[in-house]
Amino acid sequence: MLGIVIGVGAVIAMVALGQGAAASIRQQFEAMGTNLVVVRPGSPIRRGGGGPGGGGGITTLVQTDADTISKRFPDTVAAVAAVCRGNGDAKLGDITWTTSIIGAAPSYGTITKTDVEAGRFMNADEEKGRARVCCVGRTVIEKLTGDRTTNLVGKDIELNRARFTVIGILKEKGVGAFGQDQDDLVIIPCSTAMRRVFNRTYLSEIDMMCATEADIDLATEQVVSLLRQRHKLRPPFPDNDDFNVRSQSQILQASAQSSGVMTALLGSIAFVSLMVGGIGIMNIMLVSVTERTREIGIRKAVGARRHDILMQFVIEALVIAVMGGFIGIALGVGTVLIITHFLGWNALIQVSSIILSVVVSGAIGLFFGIFPAVRAASLNPIDALRYE
Repeated sequence: MLGIVIGVGAVIAMVALGQGAAASIRQQFEAMGTNLVVVRPGSPIRRGGGGPGGGGGITTLVQTDADTISKRFPDTVAAVAAVCRGNGDAKLGDITWTTSIIGAAPSYGTITKTDVEAGRFMNADEEKGRARVCCVGRTVIEKLTGDRTTNLVGKDIELNRARFTVIGILKEKGVGAFGQDQDDLVIIPCSTAMRRVFNRTYLSEIDMMCATEADIDLATEQVVSLLRQRHKLRPPFPDNDDFNVRSQSQILQASAQSSGVMTALLGSIAFVSLMVGGIGIMNIMLVSVTERTREIGIRKAVGARRHDILMQFVIEALVIAVMGGFIGIALGVGTVLIITHFLGWNALIQVSSIILSVVVSGAIGLFFGIFPAVRAASLNPIDALRYE
């Protein structure tokens, strides 16, 4: 029974944590909007191009690409934001903290739903004038001041030894879909980041918000065609593309597939425990048949039929498995509640997984109990009575 208990508990806990992680990822992507499209440098076919980190040192996207997209397709693309990412040191007084610095256009806040809870976001004049202004996340504030609630609006901090004025504090987002701290960042004007902080002439990505979700496919085709012309690329495509375009819905779908595979893998590993438990039941029932050979002989001598002996041992195995299943459900649900309470992980307990666990545990008890039951029912009563 212990094997069934551990197996059922593991299945429920693993599936719940996997489903919870998938739901959390889905909510975070949907919160950013399903009409978001991201253009990153690097070939979508060749290795090393356009990963989540923003293209690394690939220099195929420039500011004029973003400007041209914004001007050329106003009907399908509602907003465009050039983005330049990197890591840098934020310093306040004697305290230094290495954080993520995002250089972005003013429309970045609207496109990615990055809100400001104190102060304001950057404007077009500051972007054009390469102003040294910034918006900071709560984690950066905590690391620099020791207090997450400190209001730094109007104060100066240093970013890579350049002095910036804090004009806004970003609204907290918490841990991201891939475990990153979404509040450990500083956002500055893209022009300032490129010229005064990172000394670059290329972009990490171009974020676009389509007019409607129905315009995503058309907007993607328009942008791909435009960039191929601007970059003077030649067929075959997409092998020779030096950029890749992905919509938020595609990213969400890929993430859901990955989460599904991981959940299935965890469930399969836990299912092995159920099989081990079933084998344990079979072994115990075989031992029970051997120990109760005289009992079986006496029952047959006073009139018990083969069917009666068969049902006796099948029901015993079934009861052991089902009882283990119910105890395993309690163990699995309790484990999930403890993990979510103390570790703060998101978990989603599904009734279907509980029902499936009970059905599977019963089926395992029935399957592995049949062989010992058949062996018991097949005993010759005279031989059974003589057994010592």
